[in-house]
Amino acid sequence: MKIVIIDYGAGNIQSIKFAFQRLGYEAILSRDADEIMAADKVIFPGVGEASSAMKKLRESKLDQIIPKLKQPVLGICLGMQLMCHSSEEGDTQGLGIFDVDVVKFSNKVKVPQIGWNQITNLKSDLFNNIKEKEHIYLVHSFYAPICEETIAEAEYGLGYSAALKKDNFYGTQFHPEKSSEVGEKILRNFIDSATS
Repeated sequence: MKIVIIDYGAGNIQSIKFAFQRLGYEAILSRDADEIMAADKVIFPGVGEASSAMKKLRESKLDQIIPKLKQPVLGICLGMQLMCHSSEEGDTQGLGIFDVDVVKFSNKVKVPQIGWNQITNLKSDLFNNIKEKEHIYLVHSFYAPICEETIAEAEYGLGYSAALKKDNFYGTQFHPEKSSEVGEKILRNFIDSATS
């Protein structure tokens, strides 16, 4: 099983790498297109600001590679948001994999949302053996509204997409690598049963 974490300079890469080590897998960090395309599973992480992260993807031509991947791909946090059509953060054009636009939380709630929240309305093999209302860990100021591709929801002033799926592409707004046993189960599900 070859797991590649896309290394484009905008990721919380070490914590993801350690999470896979705990599951018994040695994930490889790479920005090499051939290596990414040859992987069995691809992780697309992201921490930071959308427009600068997208700029890094364009500079390395990874913006052209990621949407063409045929194996299961998991975008995490900003990684998921960059897989959307666009983001209000920095007026950023995304990769257009998920057909939804990322918007900012209103000033009626404290931004960013930091901490534990519950996930509900779970769909897809990513949530095999995960119960409704399990707690996951989030840090974000922007969100993807609920849409046809939503496979899990969370609430923070309003309901939003905690996870998305389209074809072989999965995205989680939350950090599975920081979400304790539930997060480890989700990563295990991604390895075991996520199919294209």
